Amino acid sequence: MEQHLKILMVDDHPMIIEGYQMTLVATKKPHQHLDIDIAHDCDMAFELIKKASSSLDSLYDVCFFDISLPASKDGLITSGEDLAKIAREYLPDAKVVILTMFNESFRILNIIKEINPEGLLIKSDLTSSELAEAFQHILTNPPYYSSTVNTFLKTTITSDIYLDETNRKILHLLSKGVKTKSLKEHIDLSMSAIEKRKKHLKLLFDVEDGNDETLLKEARHKGFL
Repeated sequence: MEQHLKILMVDDHPMIIEGYQMTLVATKKPHQHLDIDIAHDCDMAFELIKKASSSLDSLYDVCFFDISLPASKDGLITSGEDLAKIAREYLPDAKVVILTMFNESFRILNIIKEINPEGLLIKSDLTSSELAEAFQHILTNPPYYSSTVNTFLKTTITSDIYLDETNRKILHLLSKGVKTKSLKEHIDLSMSAIEKRKKHLKLLFDVEDGNDETLLKEARHKGFL
């Protein structure tokens, strides 16, 4: 019986997406037909997700999201992680696959806690054969995690590094040059609540000098920006 699979791939590097496409098409099962849409930024991906959700015939079966993407023009969607959350809302039956260069253990754990993806692939682990294996595994028996992810999960029981959507928005706004005193114009919190969150973020990222620039540097290093 033929299996028609509609797929969304989101990555800001066209050559990488081309490689993913070629691998999946070359290694698909004989009964599988792949219909692949691509997007290179958050705005394009969001439009495709909304369009797909409007008809049962166009729903995506699998969505691949790179974590590091150009933010949407309105600044509300800042990463593949945000897109994955949107996909969960608009396409609840779609299988979500996250691809990332970041291999920090708490970054990986944060993705699992926030999204619980059917697939989590570390690009430095990824080969054509693993991508092919992961795709088929995700279709029939998710989740599929890269070896690096599995190693972290085996050795790490809990993690204190967990950033909710508000904390991530604070980091994003600070990185765009928004001053602390102006954050309340973008976030529905009191100034004291924002200051408390900033203090907590600096504790999480071991920022000893208390400077926002140091916080942003550490957040970038750990893959949160």
